[in-house]
Amino acid sequence: MDMNNIANRRDFIKSGISSGTALVIGFFVPLRSAAHASSSMQDEAFKPNAWIRITADNRITVLVEIPEMGQGPRTADAMILAEELDADWSTIRVEQAPVIPEIYHHLITGGSGGVETAWSYMRLAGAQAREMLRRAAASKWGVPTAECRTENSTVIHTPTARRFTYGQLVEAAAKLPTPRKEDIVLKQAKDFGLIGKPLPRVDVPAKVDGSAGFGIDVRLPGMLFAVIARCPYFGGRLISFDATAARAIPGVKAVFPVPPLGTIPKVIYNANCAGGIAVVADSTWSAIQGRKALKVSWDKGPGANETTESLRKMMLQHAAGPPSFVAVDQGDALKALSGAAKKVEATYELPFQAHATMEPMNTTVYVRDGSVEVWSPTQIGAIAQQEIAQLSGLPGDKVNVHMTFCGGSFGRRYQWDFVAEAWQVAKEVKKPVQLVWTREDDIQHDFYRQHSYHHMAGGLDDRGSPVAWSHRIVSTPIRSVFDPPERLKDPKHVAAQELGGADVLPYAIPNCRLDYSPANSVVPRAWWRSLESSFTACAMECFIDELAHAAGRDPLAFRMGLLQERRLLRAVMWPDNPPLDTSKFRSVLELAAQKSGWGKPLPPRHGRGIACHFSFGSYIAHVAEISVDKNGTVHVDRIVSAVNCGTVVNPDGVRAMTEGAINYALTPVLAGEITIKDGAVEQSNFHDYQVLRISSAPEVEVYIVPSNEAPQGMGEPGVPPLAPAVGNAIFAATGVRLRRLPIDAKLLQKLGAV
Repeated sequence: MDMNNIANRRDFIKSGISSGTALVIGFFVPLRSAAHASSSMQDEAFKPNAWIRITADNRITVLVEIPEMGQGPRTADAMILAEELDADWSTIRVEQAPVIPEIYHHLITGGSGGVETAWSYMRLAGAQAREMLRRAAASKWGVPTAECRTENSTVIHTPTARRFTYGQLVEAAAKLPTPRKEDIVLKQAKDFGLIGKPLPRVDVPAKVDGSAGFGIDVRLPGMLFAVIARCPYFGGRLISFDATAARAIPGVKAVFPVPPLGTIPKVIYNANCAGGIAVVADSTWSAIQGRKALKVSWDKGPGANETTESLRKMMLQHAAGPPSFVAVDQGDALKALSGAAKKVEATYELPFQAHATMEPMNTTVYVRDGSVEVWSPTQIGAIAQQEIAQLSGLPGDKVNVHMTFCGGSFGRRYQWDFVAEAWQVAKEVKKPVQLVWTREDDIQHDFYRQHSYHHMAGGLDDRGSPVAWSHRIVSTPIRSVFDPPERLKDPKHVAAQELGGADVLPYAIPNCRLDYSPANSVVPRAWWRSLESSFTACAMECFIDELAHAAGRDPLAFRMGLLQERRLLRAVMWPDNPPLDTSKFRSVLELAAQKSGWGKPLPPRHGRGIACHFSFGSYIAHVAEISVDKNGTVHVDRIVSAVNCGTVVNPDGVRAMTEGAINYALTPVLAGEITIKDGAVEQSNFHDYQVLRISSAPEVEVYIVPSNEAPQGMGEPGVPPLAPAVGNAIFAATGVRLRRLPIDAKLLQKLGAV
C-alpha cells in the first residue's frame, strides 16, 4: 500500500465536498479489472454527495463507511445505493470512505447494524444523484423531468426513446443544486432490480489473488516493527527487566518500557492497556526474538489467586444468594413454582471465550511533528481517531486514520488498546512502526466473553403447561471493566449488558422472573459475537426443551403451543429496540423444522435439536443434527437454519453470514474454553484453544423468509441458537443433558451416553 503524501487530504476533501468538486480518495476495490480513471476524468467527476463519484467515462465510484471485516458491507451498501441510482452494476467500484467524522457519521460498525444503518442514507444518496441526472437530461432536451426515466446508468426520454449515459451528463448535473430530502422519492420494493439478487462480493477477487490490503500488510518506507512484552497476570505490573540480551539480537533497534495507558490523562474509556516492554526491530521476527531474550520480573497483582475454579465457586454462591437486580417480575413466579404440579430445575455454565480472529491485532502508526497517521484493521475508525487525538493532545483533524481490511473481528476490534499501544511505541521512535500481536498475545490478552452461570426453574401444571419460569444469571459483567466506580453503584447499569435476550421471553408463561448477580473477576471482558445473547439463549432454549421433556411433549410442538397468540414484546433492558413479534418467531421455527425433516426417524446415537432466538431485530431458528461416536465425541453433521432479517439486500451475504456464525459458534460448543490460573490465561494458541477445523464443519442449509420490512441485523444473530440446538440434539441422541460447555466427551462416556 502506498500511503505516502496524504497527510493533508482531510482539509482538501472537506473543502471539496462542500463545494461539490472533491476528489474523494480511499481504498480501491474494483468490481472487475479496469484501469483507474485518468486525472482529467476525475476533474470532470459529478459528485452530488459524499458517497458517489461519476466520471465522464460512465464509471461510478461508491464510498462505503462501514469497515470491511468479512461481513460484506462494500457489496451490500453499494447495492443499496446503486439500486436507487439505477446504476449499471458492472461499472461500479467501491472505496472505503475516509475517516472524517464531520462528513461521515457511520465509520463504526457493531451490533450487526451495518446494512440496517446504511439502508436509509445510502438509498437517499443514490436517489439524489438519480434525480439530478434526470433533471440534467431534461434540461438538455428541453423536456419536463417527468418524461425522463432511468435504468442501467442511462437517462431515457420515454416519449422519444432518446438517451444519455450518466457519463454524458456529468458536466450538466454537476451544475445543479442537490435536491432536498423531502423532494426525493425512493423506490418501492416491487421496483427493486438489484436488491434481493445474489451478487458476488466485490472484495473477494482481491482476497483470492492476495492483493487485498489488511492491516498486517501495510508497508511504508523505513518502517520498523514492534512487539510488546505484556504482564501475563491481569492487574499485574512490571517490576524490572534486563534488556541486555534482547539488544544483542540482530535487527533489534530499541527496547523501552511502555507505561500503562491508565496513567495517561484524558482517556475516554479504559482500554485496559497494562503497559509492558516494547521491542522495536527491522523485522517482526527480530522483534519477537528480542522479546524472548528479555529477562523480566512481574508483580502478579491483586488477581494472583483467581482461578477458573475459584470463580465458579463464587458464581455458585451468588446463584444461591439474593440477587443484586430483578429485571423481570411478572406475576408471582416464586409462588407459582411452589404450587406447581411438577417443578423442573437446571443449571448451565458457559466459560470465558476468546475472539480468536484470524488476523491478530496490529496497527501501524507514524508520528510526525504535529500529526499522527494510523493504518489499522479497526471497526471503530472514528473512535480510534478521537482516542489518539486525546492521547497525543492533537486536534482530531491532525490524526489521520486509515481503516484497512480486517481479518475478522467478532467484537474484538471494537477495542482500541492495540491502536493506542502502537501510538505509544511510534511516538518514541519517530518512524513508522507496525505493532504486531502474536497469536499468543491475542489469546492471552483479549477482552473475553463473560463467564456466566445460569440457574433455571420452571413449573408445570397437571396438564403439562408451564405456569412459572425463573432465571437467575450470574456473570462477570462487562460494565465493571470500563466504567468508573460511581457508575457501578447502579445495579441495573451493571446488569445492562448481561441480560439481553433473557429479558424478553417469547413463550407465553404467566409467571416469569429474571434476576441477576455480578461476579467480580480480574479478567478483562468485552463484547463477543452476539453479545450476551450467546449465553442467555443457550440457557433459555435448553431449558424450554427440558420443560417439554418433563411435560412429555415434542420440543417443537411444546414451543408452538406457547406461541399461538401473536404478541409484540419489548425488552426490559433495551425497550427502544424493535419488539419481538411472536408470529415471526414461530414462523422461523416452523420453516427450520419443515426443511430439516423434523420428526423423521434417525439412526441410533443420532439426534435432532431445535432452538430459536431473536436478536438485533432478526429471528433465526436452527435445527441441529448430530451423532455421537463410541468414544463420546459429538459430530455436528447438519444445521438447517431459517432466517427472518427483514429486506435482504444480498441473499448470498445473508447465507454467508449465517454459515459463518454457525461455524464460529461451534468453537465454544465443541472445544473452545479460556481457563484462568493465578490470574492469567492458561491457553496460548490454537493447540490448546481449539477453534473449529474445516473437517468438523457441518453441512449448512439456510432458508430466508421473504420480507419487505426494513433490513435488520445480520452476522451475529446466527450465533445464539446454535449452542442450544446442539445441546438439545445431544439429549435427543443420548438422553444426557450437558450442563457446561464445551462438550466433555469423557463426561458423556461416564454418564453412559455411548
